[in-house]
Amino acid sequence: MNPEEVQVAAFEIILNSGNGRTVIHEAFAAMREGNYEDAAQKLEEANDEILLAHQAQTRLLQEYAGGTEIKIEIIMVHAQDHLMTTMTLREVALEMLELYKKVG
Repeated sequence: MNPEEVQVAAFEIILNSGNGRTVIHEAFAAMREGNYEDAAQKLEEANDEILLAHQAQTRLLQEYAGGTEIKIEIIMVHAQDHLMTTMTLREVALEMLELYKKVG
């Protein structure tokens, strides 16, 4: 896998993770307004974006597992940070949605 392919994968991860994070924040806004169905739908939409990012990550892992040497640059570290943070934020948002439902 050449450096350009690794960078493309990194940018796919960053793009889709960022899209997911944006939608999660929209879900938080919906929760604050008591729109729990909308919030749940947005969290599903965010999950779709996370899955796209995860697919790019999986392609890299499959290449690596197949013996392809992959040189990791700072952009990939940044991409992985984006993905993991967005995944964690979604998990927190799912818990918060349940809490909002109980007190709302």
